Amino acid sequence: MLAIIRTIDLALDIYTWILIASAIFSWLYAFNVINSSNRFVASIGEFLYKVTEPALRPIRRFLPDLGGIDISPIVLLLIIFFVRQLLWTTIAPILL
Repeated sequence: MLAIIRTIDLALDIYTWILIASAIFSWLYAFNVINSSNRFVASIGEFLYKVTEPALRPIRRFLPDLGGIDISPIVLLLIIFFVRQLLWTTIAPILL
């Protein structure tokens, strides 16, 4: 059972880093720091969008409109942190 909990924790950790990379990429794209016409850069942006958007879309529906500021990645990171803490402090001791 510990292997399953560690695998879930690792998957959530990897998704956290993908979410951070997606936020950084969107800032770089918005401020024209990266070349958006480059095919490699476009494919990275498309990958990050397709991986993070299904999790961010439901959160955006519940958040109020803050203009140009999108805090949905922060909310999702807090949810991921809560789930990871729940795994290790509540579920793991019960299963061990």
